[in-house]
Amino acid sequence: MSLHTLHPEHVDETRMHAYSTFGPLLIHALVQKLAHRQGMRELDKLERSLVRLVEETDVAAPHAEAMKEFAVELVVSTLRNVREHPDAKHDLEEIDERRTEGRSEDQNTLEEQLQSGLEGSFPASDPPAVVSTAISGSTKDIVGTDEVLRRKKEASARRREKQDT
Repeated sequence: MSLHTLHPEHVDETRMHAYSTFGPLLIHALVQKLAHRQGMRELDKLERSLVRLVEETDVAAPHAEAMKEFAVELVVSTLRNVREHPDAKHDLEEIDERRTEGRSEDQNTLEEQLQSGLEGSFPASDPPAVVSTAISGSTKDIVGTDEVLRRKKEASARRREKQDT
C-alpha cells in the first residue's frame, strides 16, 4: 500500500510509525559512517551536541520530559553501539600525551640513545635461549609485522569499497 492509496485517517499514524521505525535505523547508519570516517572524538562531540539539542528543545506534548529522556536514551545507546562496532575508526594516541618531557624528536639522536642503551645492557646476565622444534611437516610462512599490517589495510580497504557500493 502506497501513501497515495492510504486512507486520510491513517496518514498521521502511519507517518509516526515510519518515523519511530526508520528514524533509529537512519541515525545509526549515519553515525556509523561518521565513526568510520572521523573517529571517536567526533562521535563524542556529536553526542554532546545531540543531547544538548534534545534538552534545549521546547516540546508541546503531554509527556515532553519523558519524550526527551527517550530521545537522549536513543542517542546514547546508538552511539555506544557504533563505538563498539569493529569498523569504527579509533583515534590515535596524542603524541604529546605519551612523549617523555625533554625527549628528542630527532631520529638520529633517538637511534644513538637506543644503541648506547643496548650496549650498556650487554653482556646480559642470562644468555639467549635457543629453541628447536621437532615438528614434522611443511614449514609455515613466517609473516612479519609489516606484512600483517599491509594485509589488514588491504582487507579494510576492501570492506570500505563494499560498504560504499
